[in-house]
Amino acid sequence: MSNSVTVSEKKQFINWFLNRYELQKKEAAWLLSYLSSDEQLLKRVHFVDYVENLPKAILMSTKCVKKPSFQFKKKKRLGTDVESAYFDIKSFPNEDIYIGLYFKGCASCPEFAAVLEVNPLEKQDLAQDQLLSLFAEMFLDHTMKEFHKKELYVQIDQSLEDRDEERFATLTAELRKLEKDMI
Repeated sequence: MSNSVTVSEKKQFINWFLNRYELQKKEAAWLLSYLSSDEQLLKRVHFVDYVENLPKAILMSTKCVKKPSFQFKKKKRLGTDVESAYFDIKSFPNEDIYIGLYFKGCASCPEFAAVLEVNPLEKQDLAQDQLLSLFAEMFLDHTMKEFHKKELYVQIDQSLEDRDEERFATLTAELRKLEKDMI
């Protein structure tokens, strides 16, 4: 998956795709051709795997898959009319358009993989996942230190019962060091 796909690469992919696949809605093929013909619009087109919760997204399916034929999502509205999508794109040419394509073999298609971009919400999810992972690691580290601290108290008590001054000194030094690390 790429983060920056050139206009030329997008145009080549759309031409390749339209020459090999038949979309369930012929108007959807026309819309892809229209996008391909306008370089300024094509700069704003992003092919992604996952289109949920994106501000403006289009889903298109070929005849060889059993998925919805065409969906246009903008903010929280969903429509199936290609014309509505066209007029929205025409009216708001400065808005990014995220396109999800469903076709047989799309998951293993190198041509499609070459133009796939990272969904901006996935980036946020990745950052959030990394943050949660860091918190989990910190919590686990703290829990392990607390467990070790309790074990040291048990061992210190045992060294007092056994009147083992050397072991007591070693364990209390280890406890002080652990408590200092926990601050």
